[in-house]
Amino acid sequence: MVIRFTSLLAALGLLFCAGAPAWAIDVKAAVLRVDYPILLPISRYDLRPDDLGFAGAALADEDNGTTGGFLGHTYETRTVATEPEGADAALDALLADGIRLIVVMAKGEDVLRLTDRAADAGALVFNATAPDETLRDDQCRANLLHTAPSNAMLADAVAQFAVWKKWDEWFLISGSNPEDIAIAEAYRKSARKFGATITEDRSFEDTGGSRRTDSGHVLVQRQLPTFTQDADDHDVVIAADGSDYFARYLSYHLWTPRPVMGSGGLIPTTFHGAHEAYGATQYQTRFEKLTLRYAKPEDYNVWLALRVVGEAVTRGNTADPQGVRDYAISDAFELAAFKGTKVTFRDWNGQLRQPILLYDGSITVSVSPQEGFLHQSSPLDTLGLDRPESRCTAFN
Repeated sequence: MVIRFTSLLAALGLLFCAGAPAWAIDVKAAVLRVDYPILLPISRYDLRPDDLGFAGAALADEDNGTTGGFLGHTYETRTVATEPEGADAALDALLADGIRLIVVMAKGEDVLRLTDRAADAGALVFNATAPDETLRDDQCRANLLHTAPSNAMLADAVAQFAVWKKWDEWFLISGSNPEDIAIAEAYRKSARKFGATITEDRSFEDTGGSRRTDSGHVLVQRQLPTFTQDADDHDVVIAADGSDYFARYLSYHLWTPRPVMGSGGLIPTTFHGAHEAYGATQYQTRFEKLTLRYAKPEDYNVWLALRVVGEAVTRGNTADPQGVRDYAISDAFELAAFKGTKVTFRDWNGQLRQPILLYDGSITVSVSPQEGFLHQSSPLDTLGLDRPESRCTAFN
């Protein structure tokens, strides 16, 4: 016993002489943002800030460091923006520097390729932007977790509110681009899932050109009343416009006036700058003080991903990619996310369960899942792919 006690005193002496706790962990992460050529948005309010996503990372480092400072944990997140053709090289450079926790902001096909590339180096990837359902289904990856909601989660959030309001008959208008088509299919599935009827299903052709000139937005506005004429009776218009081409104009250019939901009107989102409920005001004020702007959904999704890392390091005492991943999908993990309930991961496909805000451009009108939509495990699992529906096998 004397020998053991002496050894303990010696160990404690080394601990204090070193000037840092023996459990000190230096956490190095990165945010890799792929910037694609895009048209200017319809509204100047939607111009993309240069620090999109990166601002969320800066706030997450502050939040993680607040707790980590007491435990000897330090957090450093590198931010990299690249063109699509440089994404692979940018990832390789991060991996070469020993970074194995990487948040990716990219389109679905690029997320998948970069995730596979990262897997060869034993890295864990967080998807902060891509809504593609296949990434949570048959194309899932064991080293890929999603803080971005899927198209199905967003569509189900809208569908639940519409059904709760007894707006059961829908006029679905979708764009002609691939992302529009994917969103439209998500709404069709949601209608079947929750018992709504699509009385009209029309596609609005994207003819190209600038959306902020007379040949762009004025032409769209002139086309919409005629385009929506003679539709079968409906309670609500559901817009599927991932290209930001026409949905914003629908509310005041319909032939028959009806509420608009989806990509225009009442929009599903993870977060927005006016959200104040559930303690979100303190998140907003800290974000605005740090960045001098309002938070975007992408900022919040990146913040969530890095806070997941922080929780794993604090409570699981590990920054190892496999350790972070295993802790995140375990029953022990939960994270406060300013949405009225703790968020957790689905252990069958790596998707973060989270409430979806329904936003009208000014306030949070409602939050889904709606009251009365029940599930045997969690009401949050009424949004998006449920376990029996998922074809993901990577998490088995």
